[in-house]
Amino acid sequence: MSYYISPRFLDKLAVHITKNYLDLPGVRVPLILGIHGRKGEGKSFQCELVFERMGVEVTHISGGELESPDAGDPARLIRLRYRETAELIRVRGRMCVIMINDLDAGAGRFDEGTQYTVNTQLVNATLMNIADNPTDVQLPGSYDSTPLHRVPILVTGNDFSTLYAPLIRDGRMEKFYWEPDRDDKIGIVGGIFEPDGLSRREIEQLVDTFSHQSIDFFSALRSQIYDEQIRHFIHEIGIERISQRVVNSTEGPPQFRKPNFSLSHLIEMGNLIVGEQKRVENSQLVDEYNRLNRGGNYQPAPPAPAPAAVPNQSTNSSKPLERSNGHQKQQLSDTHLTLETQEQIREILSQGYKIAIEHVDERRFRTGSWQSCPIGTIDGKSDAISALESCLTEYTNEYVRLVGIDPKAKRRVVEKIIQRPNGKVASH
Repeated sequence: MSYYISPRFLDKLAVHITKNYLDLPGVRVPLILGIHGRKGEGKSFQCELVFERMGVEVTHISGGELESPDAGDPARLIRLRYRETAELIRVRGRMCVIMINDLDAGAGRFDEGTQYTVNTQLVNATLMNIADNPTDVQLPGSYDSTPLHRVPILVTGNDFSTLYAPLIRDGRMEKFYWEPDRDDKIGIVGGIFEPDGLSRREIEQLVDTFSHQSIDFFSALRSQIYDEQIRHFIHEIGIERISQRVVNSTEGPPQFRKPNFSLSHLIEMGNLIVGEQKRVENSQLVDEYNRLNRGGNYQPAPPAPAPAAVPNQSTNSSKPLERSNGHQKQQLSDTHLTLETQEQIREILSQGYKIAIEHVDERRFRTGSWQSCPIGTIDGKSDAISALESCLTEYTNEYVRLVGIDPKAKRRVVEKIIQRPNGKVASH
């Protein structure tokens, strides 16, 4: 089976990898290439096809390896893999690269519920240091003055805005947004269904029918076509004997005839998959569970005042607010939100986003280690104003910022500091 490689994808990776192996006078070449885009568009698979085409050896690191119960382990792992790959280049005399899959999942910060750990900081700092000094990468506790061979690093992810901003600046990381166009999709889907005898016109019609679906949808569709035969096989053997027949059987692996890959059948099965997708999107049970359980999860911190207790709360009211954590009551004075901040809240909520509030003291402000105020995410204006006033009062001597979150894309759309230490209201 021959798979399709997008010319744009091939060109971007080939240029980046080759450029890192050349000595260009007076040119600073970014060591890292960041490939980002929607989920399921085949970023990692296209990379593997390019590596195979170029004859490049790959050292893989998963985003899941970038966290550990032991502080410093992920950063040491990155340095160790880098040195090992540099040694492979020297010994084998061929191109090698390091590929980190789903970097944003391992080192990104998506919302107020994502912890920013010591390992996250060290991973960001390590990648920045390697990008700045690619021939001098040392392991903790040892030093080797021998220069290493430069090793290009490729990283994939969905949303690089969740990463530490200095890491993704242009001098360190070159960015490539992968969004396959119609021609790319037709080529890729044609490669997926190549053994099944579909004509180019049928492939085009299939792609146009599900034009908003990602590449992995079509791969899942082809897999699901076999479900009918497998179901028939299970019923024929008997569900009690299927394990003995499939695992270590003396009869050999079962043989299946070619399924029905007609266009109408593919569209029918595709619509079933789309229906399941919509059920997941529309259920949103997690929001309901969070609303029911959020108070219990945040018992150590006092909850924000309920909207019913303070109807039509005005930001200019002098009446103090009262809240309780079960053992004590605290009087909250009005913090006089600026009109600009109130307008910002209204604008965020009008776009269907939710609001979170974060605070940080002066020492942690320098490292960007923000903490969430104990109110969760908010989707009502009166709730947002009351909660924001409470946080501003409670954290008078700290920075406080307003965060707008897109609940569908799971990413931040707004971050605005609205208070600085000693209760000073931010002017911008």
